[in-house]
Amino acid sequence: MTDTDKFLVTARQVITDEAKALNTLAEGLDGRFAEAVQLILQAKGRIIISGIGKSGHIGHKIAATLASTGTPAYFVHPAEASHGDLGMLSEGDVVLAISNSGEAPELANLLIFTRRFGIPLIGLSSKMDSTLMKQADVHLQIPSLGEACGFGMVPSISTTLTLAIGDALAIALMKHRNFRPENFRDFHPGGKLGAQLSKVRDLMHARDALPLVTEDTPMSDALIEISQKGFGVAGVTSADGALAGIITDGDLRRHMDGLLDKSAAEVMTANPASIAPGAMAQEAVAVMNQRKITCLFVVDPDNGGKAEGLLHIHDCLRAGLG
Repeated sequence: MTDTDKFLVTARQVITDEAKALNTLAEGLDGRFAEAVQLILQAKGRIIISGIGKSGHIGHKIAATLASTGTPAYFVHPAEASHGDLGMLSEGDVVLAISNSGEAPELANLLIFTRRFGIPLIGLSSKMDSTLMKQADVHLQIPSLGEACGFGMVPSISTTLTLAIGDALAIALMKHRNFRPENFRDFHPGGKLGAQLSKVRDLMHARDALPLVTEDTPMSDALIEISQKGFGVAGVTSADGALAGIITDGDLRRHMDGLLDKSAAEVMTANPASIAPGAMAQEAVAVMNQRKITCLFVVDPDNGGKAEGLLHIHDCLRAGLG
């Protein structure tokens, strides 16, 4: 067996062992998980996550996931807690303490503090008879299945299970609060994720940038509007200001014979595809791809069907969508 084969065998075994452990975790979840969710929902303050070593690294991720999905949370290092950071805890908070063994000495002062001041404590450990779990108000137990290294030395299965419990908590809370993609964007305004969660109104062109003409506008004037605004199209509005149609390059070619003698209404394509300003920009990209078009007028149905903006595929591409 070559080194490459050996590496792949080991990698597949690790992933298989962790996948089996996750199934065991899922099957073993019970009412204690629901108790933890309810305790967090009832909290008037924040969720404080704490742990040392690998549990601390996982705790950082759990805190970040909770905070980004509508549950205010932050991580407190247990060693720093013993040197003043216990002052970050207050009445109304809930503490989630993480320790695979449940015996991490660094957590001692944090546990004492929660007991002294009546701060609810959720323990996350594999040992129900541990100090942590004996002190906790609610118990989240992960199955004790060893580690993927085979010697019980390298945190792997245990950290995967801990991370999964944290994700399960965050998403259960998120769904209960009906936390939507648009809410998620409020906490992720930058980067690729922020772009994917942009709304149409965030990217559209509006006001004077809109290429608009009325139905009775002569095509000579409509061509000037198309040229000046630079989108290659013009929206056509009815007498009440609603978007009645659109003039595209294809419409111009189809009506080339006597084009300048026609009105915008005679050349336009009626009832064009449009999108609401509150729709996700990804949805607009999907519509443009499906219809093989490069832009969409933005129409608010609650505003009489008037054109409020124009979204071009180039705007979406510049924002990182596509």
